[in-house]
Amino acid sequence: MENEFEQTMLAGRRPALASDAIGHYLVVLQGAEPGKLIEITAEPITIGRDAQQTLVFQDAELSRRHARVALAAGEAVIEDLRSTNGTFVEGERISTPVTLAQGHVIRIGSQVFRYERRSRRDAERSEELDRDLLRASNYVLSLLPARLETGPVLAEWRFVPSTQLGGDAFGYYWLSPETFVFYLVDVSGHGAGSAMHSVSVLNVLRQRALPDVDFNDPARVLASLNARFQMDDHHGLFLTMWYGVYHTSDRTLVCGSAGHHPAYLVPADRAAAQPLGESALMIGVMRDTTFPVQRTTIPRGSTLYLFSDGVFEIETGDDQRWTREDFLPLLQAPIAPNREADRIYEAVKQAARPGPLDDDFSLMVVTFP
Repeated sequence: MENEFEQTMLAGRRPALASDAIGHYLVVLQGAEPGKLIEITAEPITIGRDAQQTLVFQDAELSRRHARVALAAGEAVIEDLRSTNGTFVEGERISTPVTLAQGHVIRIGSQVFRYERRSRRDAERSEELDRDLLRASNYVLSLLPARLETGPVLAEWRFVPSTQLGGDAFGYYWLSPETFVFYLVDVSGHGAGSAMHSVSVLNVLRQRALPDVDFNDPARVLASLNARFQMDDHHGLFLTMWYGVYHTSDRTLVCGSAGHHPAYLVPADRAAAQPLGESALMIGVMRDTTFPVQRTTIPRGSTLYLFSDGVFEIETGDDQRWTREDFLPLLQAPIAPNREADRIYEAVKQAARPGPLDDDFSLMVVTFP
């Protein structure tokens, strides 16, 4: 499928310049294609909803002709075009043309950009890397399960890779008509290496390729993965994991954790968030590690939240660093049926500083009717 965003760029003749010359760029932080580089030249870039603009966004907060950016005397200058909702540079609404400085953050509607000067050679390499990361991200997405909208267990999720691909992966399936298995993996580090390591673990779990292992037993599964994925044999990579097995016959959940923070069970009245999963060492750190399990009876109407640390380790708009305790109150807010994972993602993004999150956002929401 063609890139819809690139179709909005008007093709114009630009002077041929050396590939290592310095260029002026808008880097998309939030909105259409985070990480995308847009070069600024003497030919103005106009931004708005109108199809005649250079950059067109279907954004209700934008005016038809909202803002213009161009080079003038070697400097990048942005101008608001009498828009309804304004153009903001470093959080301040502008009323006259503003000369941009390195690192300035620009908000136009719900689109957020950062202005950068960098060599064209570096920009080309960055775009090539972005394409590689996008391919890797799409592969991870292709392995994730479909939503479960009916039955004795309901499941939905939200996965949003950061601009630097991480090592998150998760899944769920019916081991038998009465046995539901679900899990989340978070590999150390970032980049394609971590992502592919998490895919290796995910494929082992999807194919149940652990000989002589009862997948009903979280302790056995975690121990077998630990034996197979020792960090000394995998370029120093280790991983955390949470693994749970739910039995519909008696509404019992058996779960274990390898270095991962707990999942949280919230009852129908939203009165509490109960941590589930006794943690042990991470997978890959030490051979012959044992993994304790926890058994819990699940009340009807409860919802379980399983997530990676990228969900709560954020920088807020006022430069504060969130911890898990800052995030947990979101779990007890009124539930949004069929879009609970989206509700939480939107709340986290609203609290976070503009731009992509620092780490992958991986959240699974499992409801037990």
